[in-house]
Amino acid sequence: MKIAIVGCGAIGGYVGAKLALAGESVTVLVRGATLDAVRAHGITLQMSDGSTHVARNVTATSDYAGVGAQDVVILAVKAHQLPAVARQVPELFGPETVVVTMQNGIPYWYFHRHGGALEGNIVRSVDPEGLLSRLIPAERVVGCVVYPATQLLEPGVVEHIEGDRFPIGELDGTRSARAERVSQCLTHAGFRAPVLEDIRAEIWLKLWGNLTFNPISALTRSTLLDICRFPPTRDLATAMMTEAQAVAGKLGVAFRVPLERRIAGAEKVGHHKTSMLQDVEAGRAPELEALLGSVVELARLTDTHTPHIDTVYGLTHLLARAVTDVARNAVAR
Repeated sequence: MKIAIVGCGAIGGYVGAKLALAGESVTVLVRGATLDAVRAHGITLQMSDGSTHVARNVTATSDYAGVGAQDVVILAVKAHQLPAVARQVPELFGPETVVVTMQNGIPYWYFHRHGGALEGNIVRSVDPEGLLSRLIPAERVVGCVVYPATQLLEPGVVEHIEGDRFPIGELDGTRSARAERVSQCLTHAGFRAPVLEDIRAEIWLKLWGNLTFNPISALTRSTLLDICRFPPTRDLATAMMTEAQAVAGKLGVAFRVPLERRIAGAEKVGHHKTSMLQDVEAGRAPELEALLGSVVELARLTDTHTPHIDTVYGLTHLLARAVTDVARNAVAR
């Protein structure tokens, strides 16, 4: 397959390297230091088993138009970074191009083929002007949930911490030929990528932890193990997850994993800094709206009371503004 990956950070680099090492034709769309690093050295992947692999057969470019039509486009930037690239992504499309979305949180396409009273709604917290919905049509999308924990050590160098699951699914729950092809491609690269009948339920299962542990870790500068073993923050996580479960339930989603087991799973990861904490420490804007703002929006749409989520969202929003202001002032100086 001809595969274009938009972004080459912790997840984009991990997926791109594994696909290239498996022999796929991989192009990463990047800029700046990452573009220079991948062109010069390929993508270096440090695996959790101690092995190191270098994928040199990767094309790195910032020229979307020059890449041409792709079989698969993987969107591997964070949700709040999508609008910045959305106008260029269509240059990668051919008649049958499939888009695989690898963002955490509630995606912009959530209500496409959802059914019920909210069918066709735009999730304004992640797509405020409907830009993504117009430029990257949901008809092209195969949903994906990202479970691996990875981190970017430097441009073009990714450390894999744990996990290899990328479950995928059509938005209407059908088992299509294109979803099967994407699944087979990812499986061939060494990932576990089952085709699910309800990708939204899997999105909520992953989000269940992200909407709690990410902001708590960013606000407290704590790892997953610290949060889970400190009773007040564990209780806060439990309260937020209970509220989120109520929102999801009103949207027809049932969780296949008990709440305590989900927390235990986070605890098992150990002294891992969440992506939001990594962003805050690096002075980058955190992935706020897809993880928290969207849940607050869906809570209002379903008339669900979410006081703990609302409070943490407000605090994290203020933190995000402070981080952005510091970064802006540093650039101005």
